[in-house]
Amino acid sequence: MRKEAWIGVFILACVAAFLVYMLPPFDEIRDGHIGLLMLGMIVITIMLGFPTAFTLMGMGVGFSFYAYRNMGLGAAWEQTLDLMVLRAYAVMTNDVLIAVPLFIFMGYLIERANLIERLFKTLHMAMARVPGSLAVASIATCAIFATATGIVGAVVTLMGLLAFPVMLNAGYSTRLAAGAITAGGCLGILIPPSIMLIVYGAVAGVSVVKLYAGAFFPGIMLSGLYIAYIIVISKLRPQSAPPLPAEERILPLTAATEHISRTFSKRAVPSLARAVLSRGKAGVERNHAFRNLALALLPLFIFILAVGTSYDYLTQPAPAEQDYSALSFDSGDDELAALLSGGALDEPEGAASLDATEDDALAAEAAEVAEAALERQPAPSLFWWVAGIASALVFAAYALFTFQQLELFKLMITSFFPLAILILAVLGSIIFGFAT
Repeated sequence: MRKEAWIGVFILACVAAFLVYMLPPFDEIRDGHIGLLMLGMIVITIMLGFPTAFTLMGMGVGFSFYAYRNMGLGAAWEQTLDLMVLRAYAVMTNDVLIAVPLFIFMGYLIERANLIERLFKTLHMAMARVPGSLAVASIATCAIFATATGIVGAVVTLMGLLAFPVMLNAGYSTRLAAGAITAGGCLGILIPPSIMLIVYGAVAGVSVVKLYAGAFFPGIMLSGLYIAYIIVISKLRPQSAPPLPAEERILPLTAATEHISRTFSKRAVPSLARAVLSRGKAGVERNHAFRNLALALLPLFIFILAVGTSYDYLTQPAPAEQDYSALSFDSGDDELAALLSGGALDEPEGAASLDATEDDALAAEAAEVAEAALERQPAPSLFWWVAGIASALVFAAYALFTFQQLELFKLMITSFFPLAILILAVLGSIIFGFAT
């Protein structure tokens, strides 16, 4: 018998021994003991290989019939079947559970679109210099895929077929490779949108939005701890996760891009700009250089847009505040009673004594208040510090931006960013209350 079979038989024996030890004699069995027996039998039946759905359904029907046994055979079957139908109807009419097949469908579409394979390859190349890069890329891919589908089986199965053979061929230890796949796959039940959280919220009557908001950061933190553990293990035991060869860290360039790199330099932005300005004199296709230059400058455009939007938000004019301190009511109780009864208040004495000078002064003051309300507020100094440091980092990154990094950015555009936009749209609309 194989070792796995011996382990399964040992676990079954432990469960059975625990049930025998915990259950009292038959005439002293109470409802709590029946629940314990049902739980143990579910574990044993599932480990024997019986399908989970039919196991749960069969155990529920059987133990319900046992609970109604004192009512007679016919009444017990009638109560059991009525309870099963009512429970099935209550589940099918639950609005929250509608999200379960929709999230599974979203994950299926992502899988069929081949985005996960491209994402794994992109993260693998992006983290090529990190110790244990293949295992780290597997954890990161599992975490991202978990935010698109809230089930474990799809993530573990897909990554087991995709990343596990790659890690074994690269010389990774079986324990580290299998641990990275299984640990990353289990993130699907924690990182929203999690099917487990939807079912739990529907059963316990808890807001699913609050569960999502509370589980998001622990899930990301747990994936970060997995990555940190893999990096430490790869540093302490390099034989468990050998580094990639230098030739596998290089992305192949197209013929036109390779010609630009040899003609000018390996720096992407200056070389592409010179290729565009050369008007084809250097034997470079201008349209190709222009498309790649626009693609390389896309993060810069997004950064400028973000800084401009932040500046516009922080310098909004202050809202005008109405000063009611100068308002007074000189009319007496008789005038108030006349107003309430529908009569008109008499004009206060001295109202006509306001001369043109006072009117001009009030008009000038109102104009000053209106002009001050339209003036923008100065941006805080923290904004300028953050914007300055971020700008320096962006320009430094562009100064070191090579054609290899440009090819990696192209891979991210077709794999990582579509998933990121989908995740932000779905989770953002749920957490911020735009959709249920």
